[in-house]
Amino acid sequence: MRDIRQQGAWRMLMIWVLGFASGLPLALSGTAMQAWLTLDGIDVATIGFLSLVGLPYTFKFLWAPLMDRFEPPWLGRRRGWLVLTQLGLAAVLLAMSGMQPASDVQGFALLAVLLSFLSASQDVVIDAYRTDVVQPAERGLASSLGVFGYRLAMVLSGGIAMVWADPLNGNGWNWGTVYQVMAGIMLAAAAISLLLVPPVPKDNVAPVSDARNDLKGFAAVLLAVVIGYQFTTHVAAPLAERVVAPFYPVVAEAPASPAANPVPVASTVLAKPAEASKPAAGNADKKAHPNQKKWVDLLSLLMGMAFTLPLAWWAAQKARFDTLNRSLGNYFSMEAAGAFLALIILYKLGDAFAGALTTTFLLKGVGFAQAEIGVVNKVIGIWLTIVGALAGGALMLRLGLYRSLMAFGVLQLLSNLGFWLVAVSGKGAWGSFTLPAFDWLIVALKDSSDVDYLLLFAVAVENLSSGMGTAAFVAFLMALCNQKFTATQFALLSAFAAVGRVWVGPLSGVLTESVGWPAFFLFSTAAAVPGLLMLARLKARVQALDVPKGPVALDD
Repeated sequence: MRDIRQQGAWRMLMIWVLGFASGLPLALSGTAMQAWLTLDGIDVATIGFLSLVGLPYTFKFLWAPLMDRFEPPWLGRRRGWLVLTQLGLAAVLLAMSGMQPASDVQGFALLAVLLSFLSASQDVVIDAYRTDVVQPAERGLASSLGVFGYRLAMVLSGGIAMVWADPLNGNGWNWGTVYQVMAGIMLAAAAISLLLVPPVPKDNVAPVSDARNDLKGFAAVLLAVVIGYQFTTHVAAPLAERVVAPFYPVVAEAPASPAANPVPVASTVLAKPAEASKPAAGNADKKAHPNQKKWVDLLSLLMGMAFTLPLAWWAAQKARFDTLNRSLGNYFSMEAAGAFLALIILYKLGDAFAGALTTTFLLKGVGFAQAEIGVVNKVIGIWLTIVGALAGGALMLRLGLYRSLMAFGVLQLLSNLGFWLVAVSGKGAWGSFTLPAFDWLIVALKDSSDVDYLLLFAVAVENLSSGMGTAAFVAFLMALCNQKFTATQFALLSAFAAVGRVWVGPLSGVLTESVGWPAFFLFSTAAAVPGLLMLARLKARVQALDVPKGPVALDD
């Protein structure tokens, strides 16, 4: 019994390490890279364009079937892909560290895309490995430790890295040195994956399929996605603009004053009625209604998905992409598979609505200072999310999957009312206190800052409940996956989980401008109800996911 516990504790430690490895590269192709490019003199337009290097994270489900099907020699299916992706990440980070972005923007951008691709691939295999090695009772703890490691790594690569590179208040390292350190960390992660990460169960073997068909199928699905993107950009977007335009008439800007552009009275009187109603040339410019683009983007996205998904499915069938087809067939053969997909989309919908415009609300809607928001959201909030994730994992050991999802979902719903309370009460309603400067190695505050009690309360409740909900939700996704197709199914299910976040952005802005902040947060609270109702409807089936499917026998 003692050996089993030690083995389980070691497995959980490695899951935390892999969560850390998963979170480290994200900022290195995002916020940290933007800081480096800015300091190297790259113009803002180019930096904005380079934000597209993160697209592989969105489309990782396309190549996830290949990571299920193919097994690197000698190392095993999961361990092999772990080592290969982590060695690749270390090599790319080392290559980037030796570059000057301003002197070779194109070469740097290509390396950044490769970094994102390898990072997304590492995420695929880590999600699959975590799902494969834990028993149902361990899923909550495993998901919370993974979230903990991921968030901590983001603090390092997205926050501490900037302190290291700050010439005035930090270490004064150049960004090349910072990326070298990160390459060393990824190299250490590869060594841990090779030597210390426990093996997957013996019966966890790759699905049997025709390798040539899988490669052809992947190329066919990739081509379908490219065609779908072109359709969305060149067909769906103009069509959506024509559909939306009648609901948002063109707005004419105020004409210049008569003194600036005098118009003879006689010419006005003698003009035809239709001409007289027109503003003088140059006096007014026509522009689209500010909400129009938001609805155009949303409608074109929906049209693009409605075109691309069936096309990709047809391409996979025609090209006989066996691993993908069997993975999807396996999932949809499960009872209530469609209802589970609906639950995946709905469960965190209210949370996504409330979080879509939180910073804008606190800055413009209430009038908090940027420093105060930064202290509460980025310094205190991120640690509360970690605490919430760990607490959620610990509670799941007692509550089980269904009761955890329900309890944490209710907490997520109630947390939206915290921001409603801020909206109706306003800044300073509960008073404030002064937070002194501190340096806790991982996070630091250079100067003291005022902190509003009501803001702290709302952010604390939101981050704690969100951390708990995320831990339970990841455990739920793990429970839905078949171990033969874990990489593919987890990548696809997590893509469905992101649907709500994609859709709520345009809707949030329009709703806020239409009904105001208090009503918007009440709406976001109500948006969490359908997910809880769907969860209650699926109670028996979710509880069945907690039942072990047999003992786990590990390889030597």
